[in-house]
Amino acid sequence: MLKRFNAKRNKLYKTNLSVKIMRKSATKKPIIGISTSLLMIDNGCFRGRERIIVGQDYVRSILFAGGTPIVLPILSDQEQIEQQMELIDGLLLSGGCDVHPHFYKEEPHPLLQDLCPQRDLHEIQLVQLAHQSRKPILGICRGAQLLNVAFGGTLYQDVSLHSNQVYQHIQQAQVHVAAHEIKILEHSILKKTMEVSHTTINSFHHQSVKKVAPGFRINAVAGDGIIEGIEKEDSSFIIGVQWHPELMADKQEETRKLFEGLVKASQ
Repeated sequence: MLKRFNAKRNKLYKTNLSVKIMRKSATKKPIIGISTSLLMIDNGCFRGRERIIVGQDYVRSILFAGGTPIVLPILSDQEQIEQQMELIDGLLLSGGCDVHPHFYKEEPHPLLQDLCPQRDLHEIQLVQLAHQSRKPILGICRGAQLLNVAFGGTLYQDVSLHSNQVYQHIQQAQVHVAAHEIKILEHSILKKTMEVSHTTINSFHHQSVKKVAPGFRINAVAGDGIIEGIEKEDSSFIIGVQWHPELMADKQEETRKLFEGLVKASQ
């Protein structure tokens, strides 16, 4: 009799525990890992020391979209990078310095600017692990370029190398001001996510995608021919955009949908 009672109690306990786990899983906000930059302190008592930084606008955009953001410091150990990937449900590649041209088999052009090879290596590994784990990726500005390079594409080391008729791609207006229009291509994941065919964007880049990586397609283009977005064809959400949507997310509905799409795909 006692044995039967204990069996029923254990079964009830396991049932309640399963329900609690399911409820917790259903309400858990997706964790979005945000890649970071290195900043060298050039004055004061900490002169010469490095800091890991990321713009607060990335953090806010993920929070407003319903995700939980965490920052990913630049690492070199493969096992530790794999642990970073285990912690997150989705990956956001933030903007920053130029991608080293050696990663796409070119030599530095005179117009090349700041580099951070250790960041390049870290993010390439993150991208590969995220893809293997089928986790969504959103690359912003440099992040879109890094995404293209990680899968075998190349870059214009300066947009002037595309043509001498390009728009102003490093705008002088305030960061949230839309500078020029782009066309979002039909049947793209980007269009499905943002739900528009055209939009106006801000612009803060001097490099851009040249040869699109194998398995990727263009999803957005500016009127001057500069590629403004790419996406992986066989994925639900691996997208790169050349502008800075995190600086416009509180003012433009279609831009907010980009972060909401990342968070939703991470669930």
